[in-house]
Amino acid sequence: MSTIAVDLDTIESTTKQALIAHGAADWIAASVAHAVRMAEGYGNKICGLYYLQSYCDQLQSGRVNGDVEPIVSLPKPASVKVDAQFGFAQPAFSRALATALDAAKVNGIASLAVCHAHTCTSLGYFTEQIAGAGFIAIGVTNASACVSPPGGNKAMLGTNPFAMSVPNQEGGMSMHFDQSTSAIALGKITMAAAAGDAIPLGWGVDADGQPTTDPNAVLNGGTLVSSGGYKGYGFGLLVEVLAAAFTGGNTSTQLEPLKKPAGNPHNLGQTYIIIDPTNVAGEAFWQQLGAIQAVVDGQPNARLPGANKRQMDPVLLEQQVWQQTQNLAKGP
Repeated sequence: MSTIAVDLDTIESTTKQALIAHGAADWIAASVAHAVRMAEGYGNKICGLYYLQSYCDQLQSGRVNGDVEPIVSLPKPASVKVDAQFGFAQPAFSRALATALDAAKVNGIASLAVCHAHTCTSLGYFTEQIAGAGFIAIGVTNASACVSPPGGNKAMLGTNPFAMSVPNQEGGMSMHFDQSTSAIALGKITMAAAAGDAIPLGWGVDADGQPTTDPNAVLNGGTLVSSGGYKGYGFGLLVEVLAAAFTGGNTSTQLEPLKKPAGNPHNLGQTYIIIDPTNVAGEAFWQQLGAIQAVVDGQPNARLPGANKRQMDPVLLEQQVWQQTQNLAKGP
């Protein structure tokens, strides 16, 4: 498989050009393109250019609104809501972030609900921004149903990720994770199927609810399973309640496939909990955080999640992916 090295500035500018060519407003295209840049820089292929074709298709079909202005409001002093109006999640979040950070600063803790939005792809992209401003961030979102409950064979939950980012005193990040509550991301199954590869047992079940190593059996009538069985199932339900019920968005079973070119808007929700780290313990927070980190760092092969996260620039892209990106930038 041939690859090509492309720098992040070029990835971002070409992505922005493609989105504008398919109907996105300039500032909205810039917001989404930056998220694609960050995903590719971290090697998160599933949340990067992998989604660009569907973004462009859905802009043209109207499944996502590319020129809408999000509406920010405060239902209560520590509760911030932004209505994405069936547009992209990234620009909606950016419009509400400053208000949400101010609310957390004043109240010690605040929630930010992103409502009626397109898929946010990488949830950690958002919690990282909150941590970069000096706050602890916990985020959740749901997705189209592909995970069955333990003992079942009918999908009821999405991969339903949650993310957490914790700042350090130097303006960086001491800890960060972004993970699905399913055993694996659905994109890993589709990639294995496309490559003709088997998958490990424990990733999914077939149409009869039996464990399988065949990715096509999972995709054609089967489902993913929760990470950790009943424990992961509980976390998946937690995400579903906070992402769908709390925001008034679609439940996983109400969603059409996220990459379907045309159809109903995603109407997804995200909920972020934003915490002032020194609100309760004061400066002792940093001391105790350091104590946690010291125990981990004292073990040669252990680290806090996200502690060594670095952007790659340039990145290696499949030649076919980059050619597709350039073609999209030329317009429909």
